[in-house]
Amino acid sequence: MTTFLADAGYWALIVFAVLQACCIPISSELTFGFAGVLAYQGHLGLALVIIIGTVGELAGSSAGYGLGRLGGRGAVERFRKYLLMTRRDVERAERFFAGRGSWAVALGRILPLVRAFTGLAAGFMEVPVLPFEAFNVLGTLAYVVALSALGYEFGSDWDKVSKNFSHASDALVVLILLVLAGLIAHKARELRKERRADEAASAAAGVPGAASAAGQAGRDDTRSAAGTSVPGRPHSHRRTRGS
Repeated sequence: MTTFLADAGYWALIVFAVLQACCIPISSELTFGFAGVLAYQGHLGLALVIIIGTVGELAGSSAGYGLGRLGGRGAVERFRKYLLMTRRDVERAERFFAGRGSWAVALGRILPLVRAFTGLAAGFMEVPVLPFEAFNVLGTLAYVVALSALGYEFGSDWDKVSKNFSHASDALVVLILLVLAGLIAHKARELRKERRADEAASAAAGVPGAASAAGQAGRDDTRSAAGTSVPGRPHSHRRTRGS
């Protein structure tokens, strides 16, 4: 990412900004932090980094919002399992927006990782367009300015920071992979439990109907046996003899 940013400049910034705001959780911290470093070194302009980065982020999050708004809750229900989202996760997102209103968009846009899915979640929650865009601008601008300015401020120490980071990178990668593996296993287990619960509920819903049909068939057999003689065996009648 840093090589692409250093070589392609503003074009790389646009690509990363759009992708990371549209449900692709790549590192926005690294993108804008290093863009600020490049601005400190004179390769980019800090004002243009903020403007272009904000516009790209707004385009990506608005695209996610449009997808969520057009697809609705039905699309989320169809595709959530591929994102390892349980029904409880979706309901939690709904409560997050329902309990906080449109300003939750601004909060979501400054939270790492969550910010990538904020537009999509706001779309299927049917947050009105104008409040969404207003709070989207507010949260995105604050985030981009903070990270870009932080990278610019520590631009002179980038070589030292990157060197120290490279020493710890292997351990950090292993730790991140272990955490991700644990989260994926946990979510997969929750999805299996949810699927088994749904199957049990569907089976339980079908039992009364089956029992009713069996009971009705049994009653029909009983009535048939009571009113029909056995073939080959005459009816027995007791005669009363007079004295």
